[in-house]
Amino acid sequence: MTTLENRTHALAMTSEAEVTTVREVLLAAGLLTENVRYTFFAPEEPAKAEVLAGGETDRRFRAVLLDIATGRSWDTVVSTGTRSVVSSRELDPPVDGQPPIIDTEFEMIEDILNAEPAWLEALAKRGIAPEAVRAVPLSAGVYDYPDEAGRRIVRAFGFRQDHEKDHPWAHPIDGLVAYVDLTARSVDRVIDSDLVDVPRTGGNFDDPEVQGPHLDLKPIEITQPEGRSFTVEDGHVRWGKWDLRIGFNEREGLTLHQIGFDGRPIVYRASVAEMVVPYADPAPVRFWQNYFDCGEYMFARYADSLQLGCDCLGDIHYTDAVIADDLGNPRTIENAICMHEEDYGILWKHSDMFTGSRETRRQRRLVISFFTPIGNYDYGFYWYLYLDGTIELECKATGIVFTSGTPGEYATEIAPGLGAPFHQHLFSARLDMTVDGPRNAVEEVEAQRVPMGEGNPYGNAFRRSVTRLSRESDAQRDANAAAARTWHIVNPDKRNALGQEVGYVLHPTGQPTLLADDASSIAGRAAFARKALWVTRYDPSERYAAGDFVNQNPGGAGLPAWVAANRAVDGEDIVVWHTFGLTHFPRPEDWPVMPVDYTGFVLKPAGFFDRNPALDVPPTTSTHCH
Repeated sequence: MTTLENRTHALAMTSEAEVTTVREVLLAAGLLTENVRYTFFAPEEPAKAEVLAGGETDRRFRAVLLDIATGRSWDTVVSTGTRSVVSSRELDPPVDGQPPIIDTEFEMIEDILNAEPAWLEALAKRGIAPEAVRAVPLSAGVYDYPDEAGRRIVRAFGFRQDHEKDHPWAHPIDGLVAYVDLTARSVDRVIDSDLVDVPRTGGNFDDPEVQGPHLDLKPIEITQPEGRSFTVEDGHVRWGKWDLRIGFNEREGLTLHQIGFDGRPIVYRASVAEMVVPYADPAPVRFWQNYFDCGEYMFARYADSLQLGCDCLGDIHYTDAVIADDLGNPRTIENAICMHEEDYGILWKHSDMFTGSRETRRQRRLVISFFTPIGNYDYGFYWYLYLDGTIELECKATGIVFTSGTPGEYATEIAPGLGAPFHQHLFSARLDMTVDGPRNAVEEVEAQRVPMGEGNPYGNAFRRSVTRLSRESDAQRDANAAAARTWHIVNPDKRNALGQEVGYVLHPTGQPTLLADDASSIAGRAAFARKALWVTRYDPSERYAAGDFVNQNPGGAGLPAWVAANRAVDGEDIVVWHTFGLTHFPRPEDWPVMPVDYTGFVLKPAGFFDRNPALDVPPTTSTHCH
């Protein structure tokens, strides 16, 4: 068991003892009273230079506190080493935004609604008993409602649940929404715009009668008779030539730190720093619908405890994650992080016609993952490290699509009378790069056609166009799959044996970024999602792409605020932010539970090595390969 006394690294994962210590300090300081709840808790990591310098650093934790009786909130930092409050600042909600929404508030929403005559009248008009309604409180965003400024607001839909095991997502009560003040515990308004029939279709995907007879599939067993090839010690992972640390917090979930290969640094810190799910239905009850699952809900606090044979297959190493509940008590998510090796087909191969050589090597990857449900959706985050130095992040989206009772121009009919509005899942990866050292730069590289003419008489030529991004104003870029656009993160101080700057290439998938109008509220609040690439000068306080307090933030926080300084990024300590994701036009095949959809990106070495770094991978020793 890791304790406060034997902890050895500044980036070690949070322990239960540390969560308890923070709570004791806040209690002693008078900041944690009867009505105060935690809305966020995570390690406050030391600045990069402190960690790289080695030696002991102060363990600090950030807790955002909310008085649920008054709506006042404070952003605090506590040192567990000195057992003291390092800083405490009261938030100004109209300017800063609100703290995230918490379980305590989710749990009170049905009682608030069922005390509101207008809500009960709307349900009665539809012939629905209040006790059959599951209310879903959703983040409110910021719109032209002056009376909401500074108040803690959510907007709530209702879904009918026909029995205890019935999935209510199949029965949206459309045309109806309530605006709720969480602090006053009252309903501001009920909008009853249209009387829509509640869909009668079923959504009980876990009912054996719905599933039907199971296919005759034989078991697949993954074994490693000699054990796994990686080691994990207090969050420090070694596998092949790879060396890194893992972390976890309730906002970003899994974080990777100090990723290196063969003793050379590549990425100092990698995480998914934000995600937003904007919906496309402009109906009066739905136009506001968009969620920042990281910044508004702290979605990793709901991470699954993963199960062998279900979520993970093979010789698995699990790591627990410790977070804090609403009252500041430690809560351990058992088996939150799964780690295993996975065969990945052919690594390299050649059968030579001249020499008779026949050589094959198999690729494998180290998989580090976690899965978290948030409302109707479930998201998996899988970091892959490959034997050839490649790093990949794959995000998996599954679960149940959000439903409506109004299929039409902005929604697919996925079952009789049941709609699923169009939407996007847009993620922001924060990649604090250290490619062979802290001074890096980014080049945009494209394929460029060469016109037929002098020097290209047959028109077959094409070349590479390289543009160095010098300042933050230059480094706000769109993807362009038609030009094979990639971004090379290079070190201007280091060269390979061929005289080239060593580097890693970010390969985007090239899918659309935010499709909402540039003048929309969500475009202002999720400005990060309007570009596929941002490059910023490193600042330890710049952690989250949409700013620290996303809930009811009026917009402009995070990346747009930081790049206004237009700092130099050529040959500096830089952070690369990459927006990627899915544009989802739901299908009937997505109902009643959605097969996994995938998105992500790849970081591949380009000139980082002098030759193929995987020549030393041994041949397969199985008796089936000879």
